[in-house]
Amino acid sequence: MTSPLQDLLDGNRRWSAARHAEDPHFFEYLAKQQSPKYLWIGCSDSRVPATQIVDLPPGEIFVQRNVANVVAHSDLNCLSTIQFAVDILKVEHIIIVGHYGCGGVQAVLDERRLGLVDNWLRHVGDVAEKHSSMLAALDLMPLRNARLCELNAIEQVTNTCRTTMVMDAWERGQKLSVHAWCYSLDNGHMHDLNMHVDSRAALQPAYESALQRLLRLPAVPQR
Repeated sequence: MTSPLQDLLDGNRRWSAARHAEDPHFFEYLAKQQSPKYLWIGCSDSRVPATQIVDLPPGEIFVQRNVANVVAHSDLNCLSTIQFAVDILKVEHIIIVGHYGCGGVQAVLDERRLGLVDNWLRHVGDVAEKHSSMLAALDLMPLRNARLCELNAIEQVTNTCRTTMVMDAWERGQKLSVHAWCYSLDNGHMHDLNMHVDSRAALQPAYESALQRLLRLPAVPQR
């Protein structure tokens, strides 16, 4: 019986054959170890594949994805991923990656009801309310979307830094930094949001600096 997903299975075989042709030991090495330096917390959007857009092979990035790249202190899935990445894999960098044109962010701005996910997007709504004056100063909706995508990534860095796993890692002197990025679907470019935190003491100054930078920069509509 042919699988209803035969196209995907055939694609898998082509990909496997191509990787083996490039490097006969590729899968042998990959199966023996997982030692990524990076934990990527990104949006579930299918257009933002972690390893591909930073040109890294499989095994280099540990990934957690959810709608609108939220780090919620009640989300045991995300917290467990952070704990495993920090305590077991010893990643050196956690990157919160938003993307311009995020549908979840737009739903918040439109105050649109989508169903169960509305409860999850309340986290993004809290970010929008916290920075309502900055968003209100932008006349066009695409500009507000871009700015809220950036603000959301910055706020999720703050949430990540305040988890017990990250705080404990810093307390014991573990090398660990948390960063905010935003990806453009228009041109495939990644934008560094200038928030890089490598200690408890660095969190508030980095947060304030990142927000001040956004205030100085004109919002650019992106998808």
